[in-house]
Amino acid sequence: MKIVNIVPGFGGSFYCGNCLRDSAFTQSLREEGHDAIVLPMYMPLTATSQTKAEDMPVFYGAVNIYLRQQFPLMRRMPAWMEKFFDSAPILKFAASKSGSTRAQGLEKLTESMLLGEKGYQNKELDHLVDFLKDHVKPDIVHFSNALLLGMAGRIREEVGVPVVCSLQDEDVWVDAMEGSWIERIWNLMTEKGRDVDAFVSVSSWFAGVMQEKMHIPSEKIHMVPIGVKPGQYEASLPAANPPAIGYLSRICEENGFEILVDAFIRLKADPQFIDLVLIATGGMTGDDKPFIRRQLKKLAKNNLGKCITILDEFTPGKLGGFFKSLTVMSVPVLKGEAFGLYQLEALASGVPLVQPALGAFPEVIRSTGGGVTYHPNTAEGLAAKLAGVLTDRAGLEQMSRAGRRSVEEKYDSSLLTGKMLEVYSQLVRK
Repeated sequence: MKIVNIVPGFGGSFYCGNCLRDSAFTQSLREEGHDAIVLPMYMPLTATSQTKAEDMPVFYGAVNIYLRQQFPLMRRMPAWMEKFFDSAPILKFAASKSGSTRAQGLEKLTESMLLGEKGYQNKELDHLVDFLKDHVKPDIVHFSNALLLGMAGRIREEVGVPVVCSLQDEDVWVDAMEGSWIERIWNLMTEKGRDVDAFVSVSSWFAGVMQEKMHIPSEKIHMVPIGVKPGQYEASLPAANPPAIGYLSRICEENGFEILVDAFIRLKADPQFIDLVLIATGGMTGDDKPFIRRQLKKLAKNNLGKCITILDEFTPGKLGGFFKSLTVMSVPVLKGEAFGLYQLEALASGVPLVQPALGAFPEVIRSTGGGVTYHPNTAEGLAAKLAGVLTDRAGLEQMSRAGRRSVEEKYDSSLLTGKMLEVYSQLVRK
């Protein structure tokens, strides 16, 4: 089967679990003998990608779509100028300067992208459809997320193949928009969702969220969780000397880093945690740097500046040492998450989780037995739960073994790739 995965490229400045998931899934399809390729959007695939560089063109180049949206004159730019702004050096420069992942200010661009052939990026859609029809000729086209649905109708009609769409954290982007834009964008996504043959959610919880927001019929939605390759992770028992709390995600306010810092300060006031350290990694955007400086100043004010380590390396091949150094891991995302790849990476490495009872976190904890949840998602709540977990060595080791075993039995990517292929096969046979 020939499968095209259309995924957003990103600047590579922070840990993007969804991006890593898409890349690893394509590689897993190849290992199963299928002809799977990734078509990047906005920016090239980065060094964090687990797929091979294939010199695929970048569609909807970030510079071009921004210029067309903001400046009416640029909507008639000549072909040579389009190629210049889509060139690798220009896109790499744009990626290096990318400072924000916030939706505020990008409402009109989001709407234009969802409008497809009626949006200001219609030329990019023409290029993509022509490329799929004339060069790739796929059996299935799979979108990484529902914010890309403006392309679905044209692809389904002109390429003549089923279209599948993953659902993963779209609400984080849309619900952060200004005022009436939230309802406007959800309505547009609902309309464009009718052009999709099947939706695939990464968790049962998020399937329910998106069914309500996009009015997706039950028969059209499937649940296939995120998976990893257990063999790529070396499991070990939780570190004891020194005990360490880990954090793996983009280091920002939305992902709860301040809650973790404040909880750490509370724990360090207790003499039994005198040796406890905090180790964080996952990168940042330019927007995040002032926030991180404030957290570091807060730690320094409490004489804890030397108790935190922020690691720069967070690519897949560099995380082994990070996990080996941890006793537990916590990423207290303020509003929860659709899944969180970092949870499986920690569990596969034998690191128990302490997560807020939000989003899909309770679903993952129940399924794996590899951690605990707490409520409410405050520094006080997290500190209390961490204190109980860190002082129970037998419980830590039990969760460590259970988490690793569950990843092997339930979240092995080869098993989950088979489930996704079942969805594809049903659509192709129709």
